[in-house]
Amino acid sequence: MTVRKCIPWPDKRLRASAEPVSEITDEIHQIWNDLIDTMEAMPGVGMGANQIGVLKRLAVVDASEERGQVVRMANPEILHASVQLREHDEASPNLPGVWATIKRPRAVTVRYMDEHGSTVEKDFVGLWATSVQHQIDHLNGKMYFDHLSKTKRDMLIKKARKQR
Repeated sequence: MTVRKCIPWPDKRLRASAEPVSEITDEIHQIWNDLIDTMEAMPGVGMGANQIGVLKRLAVVDASEERGQVVRMANPEILHASVQLREHDEASPNLPGVWATIKRPRAVTVRYMDEHGSTVEKDFVGLWATSVQHQIDHLNGKMYFDHLSKTKRDMLIKKARKQR
């Protein structure tokens, strides 16, 4: 088990767009395994590679109640998002101690390369959809609090800094 350190905000890697993955290699599998171990140790429902300082378009999501249903994704992209929104409290280990209620599409269709190198299109709903969108944001150099107004975002970051 390899739990990796989550890089702290405002590390510039959290604002960088991750590089696409061309093939699934042993290195990619190891990064996925590290992401899963790190996600489970938090515990969380997803993790993007940027969060541990790896600038590759890799993410894992497991929003199942019983756990062990993790989806490994390389180069995930949203093909379709529902008009209906869902509110959920979101947080990040990169900015610990704070959270915000974010509205995102309730359902998304995502295309990604799976652990076998196959291109998959999959529908995610509810917490799964929220987590997938949150992870894709990370891979695009975006944090959950970027969905807030400037005033709320500044207050959140100020509160997080006070807790350090």
